[in-house]
Amino acid sequence: MPFDPNLDKEIWAESADFERTKITVAVKQYNEGIKKMQVSRENKNASGELNFAKLGRLTKEEAEAVIPLMQKALEEM
Repeated sequence: MPFDPNLDKEIWAESADFERTKITVAVKQYNEGIKKMQVSRENKNASGELNFAKLGRLTKEEAEAVIPLMQKALEEM
């Protein structure tokens, strides 16, 4: 069964913005299934536009901002 974006619901989301990147923590639910946490990164290009990137490693500053968001997300699950 292929992915259908119409069945993907975003329950909760919050982002942390940094100088050159933005990290979003979200709780999503697909086709009334179990709620899952998604953590994603978007990098800013030279003109300030955001582009999806692998999350990969976090700096200490990023981790300190993202951990409280993950705790909030857990409350929504």
